[in-house]
Amino acid sequence: MILELRGIHTYYGLSHILFGISLTMNEKETIVLLGRNGAGKTTTLRSIMGLTPPRSGEILFRGQPLTGKSANVVAHLGIGFVPEDRRIFPTLTVWENLDVACKQKDSEKNRRNFERVYELFPILKERKEQLGGTLSGGEQQMLTIARSLMGNPELLLLDEPSEGLAPLVVQTLAGQIHKLKADGLAILLCEQNTHFSFPLSDRAYIIEKGSLQYEGKIQELERSPDIKLRYLGIS
Repeated sequence: MILELRGIHTYYGLSHILFGISLTMNEKETIVLLGRNGAGKTTTLRSIMGLTPPRSGEILFRGQPLTGKSANVVAHLGIGFVPEDRRIFPTLTVWENLDVACKQKDSEKNRRNFERVYELFPILKERKEQLGGTLSGGEQQMLTIARSLMGNPELLLLDEPSEGLAPLVVQTLAGQIHKLKADGLAILLCEQNTHFSFPLSDRAYIIEKGSLQYEGKIQELERSPDIKLRYLGIS
């Protein structure tokens, strides 16, 4: 097991956001966390990363407790995080955005990392001298994911990666995430777009008002129109 959440409760100030969230992830597995806006999906990812630490409960990565660790430490342990708002460095080039994410001092390892992300995202190689802020929305999303991959994560957290992207770009992005999955990377995906997330995922959790309401294999959820309608507003 690569990730386990045990009954975490997370707050923003006095506001209680997550209520006893528990989930598990296996090696090489892709899980989608579904739910409407404000359900608690992003807070779950932020809790894992230590950006909004839970007040109670446990988070384990490969059996090692993450609770109380800073986001920087969590990242160095092998978890990459791609936030919904992308947060690239707009005044740096594509190459500089990737280079700043290198945590290896070994130049040969860094070279292989660049080769890997350029193979996955060929457009970034074409744009490597272009400023990040001048990229399209889809290219910025690719850059954000590529930047996370420069740290060689064992688990990748993706927050609404298809949000605001054109359908053709979403299709391209899905293909790139599928390649990461095929390479054995464990992925925890927060999404509202079921057409995007279902084909990529092995299992699904549904969160509503900060509590988990459903857990099961993606094929079971696809065959459950009543659950999809009740919690996701789709049939």
